[in-house]
Amino acid sequence: MVGVSTVTAETKTLSTYIEDRIDEFSRSQKDVARYIVDHLDEAAFLTAEELARRAGTSSSTVVRFSQALGFEGYPELQSSAIEEYRATVGGAAESTGGRMLFSFDHSEFEASLGTDHANLEETARKLDQDQIDQAVAALSQSSQVIVVGTDQMAFFASYLRHTLSLLDIRAEIVTSTAGPSLQRLGRIDEDTLLITLSAGRSHALLVRAMKLAEHRGARTLAIADATLSDAVKKADMSLYYSSNSPSFLRSNTALMALVHGLAHGVYSRDEDAHRDRIRAYKLK
Repeated sequence: MVGVSTVTAETKTLSTYIEDRIDEFSRSQKDVARYIVDHLDEAAFLTAEELARRAGTSSSTVVRFSQALGFEGYPELQSSAIEEYRATVGGAAESTGGRMLFSFDHSEFEASLGTDHANLEETARKLDQDQIDQAVAALSQSSQVIVVGTDQMAFFASYLRHTLSLLDIRAEIVTSTAGPSLQRLGRIDEDTLLITLSAGRSHALLVRAMKLAEHRGARTLAIADATLSDAVKKADMSLYYSSNSPSFLRSNTALMALVHGLAHGVYSRDEDAHRDRIRAYKLK
């Protein structure tokens, strides 16, 4: 195991090592891989059982994944995660004279708020201007927008539709495999922008929608907290948000901020055209 630790420490971080080998893993192992890559600060300090629960799999899968990477077991993988965490997040905090945002010694309430703060910063760090500009331009120029989000993402799909409607952008949502939702998917054409919202593993409906959009020549945007998800791989454009949480629920703070940011970006492209409409709603 010393060999693998040395390779990761000297030539690659654990995250890049995992990303390079992602296609070698089983489906459940990929869930663990995605969670570690996107939630390194949690993985560095979680037990195998806690990591398994948050990745939606079993502790034995976590152990097998560790061994598939070449580690003797999960403790060795975790040591590598701690090294990367300290070298990146911890190092950045020290270099700016600040403190690490994700704290492990506060109360549960403070930890939750602190993690939301960290999620916003992590999301901002991982996004670049070109990604944002492309997404905002696509939203502004599309004659039809279809937003797909299942389970807890259904709320955010509805909220995104609401914010777009305030800007006079026609949007529809698909939240299940029920008849009406599938009929909306059936209206996808080359002038459509398909947006998928996901947390963790991409729902089969999202992948199905992506394939249909590709077949019909529609543009696609994946908004996800897993950079290696199936929806992101198939999308023309993607935006990442961090959903780390010490709680039993994923944090959606950064996702909400991302939705607001996209809407504001669309508004800012032509404030004169939108100002009177927004003023009429008395939103501020």
